[in-house]
Amino acid sequence: MKDYERRIGDSGAYAFRTNPEEIKAMQQDKKLVDEKIFEAIGNRIREWMDFLIEKVDTKKVQCMAMPGNDDDFLVDEIIKSYEDKGIIWPLDQVVEIAGFETISYEYVNPSPWDTPREKKEKDLKKDLEKLFSKVKDPEKTILNTHAPPYNTRLDFAPKLKNLRPVIVAGTVEMEHVGSKAVREVIEEYQPMIGLHGHIHESYAKDKIGKTPVVNPGSEYAEGILRGFIIDFSDKGVENYYKVEG
Repeated sequence: MKDYERRIGDSGAYAFRTNPEEIKAMQQDKKLVDEKIFEAIGNRIREWMDFLIEKVDTKKVQCMAMPGNDDDFLVDEIIKSYEDKGIIWPLDQVVEIAGFETISYEYVNPSPWDTPREKKEKDLKKDLEKLFSKVKDPEKTILNTHAPPYNTRLDFAPKLKNLRPVIVAGTVEMEHVGSKAVREVIEEYQPMIGLHGHIHESYAKDKIGKTPVVNPGSEYAEGILRGFIIDFSDKGVENYYKVEG
């Protein structure tokens, strides 16, 4: 049973043990379902935070943990509770990384899934403009947004119809689904580099003007961890390259 629960967890889902009485009660009261889900989410986040602290000396190695669009807001408070252990919650503030200012933003443009952290493009733009107003030099700033910029190699996802992928000639049709607001602020401010995520299928790098932008994608369900290593010097980004394992 424990091995089965582990495999469920490794796929990104949650397992819990129950009984017929609890199942019946949950069928009759959605609040009980939500409570169980939120409990599982909280436990999972704490497990990952504890794992990070166990494997990395967070007092010597700078570590940031940021929620994404799918994450309930309870995640923020859990991350904040680990700040005294050296883990940084980077939202609503400017964080220094490698001597450079970093601004982070977790919301994305509207999706078919109606996730907790979505906003209209005009509201994303306002928020991002506000963040850029906090930095001294936008061109020496690291931009860390969960949403990738629109119309790049970073934002290809399956085209959907009725929440199902569109198949053309036996192949899934892809389309650009990133944020136009994110692209606009990159074009305007030309930050030193853009760090992005959200679109699991788009493990890629690209450039907007002189700004390199990267998305490590995600294949956690297959047990694959992907990322980018970025080398900084006093002048800025020296190199960036893909890693996976």
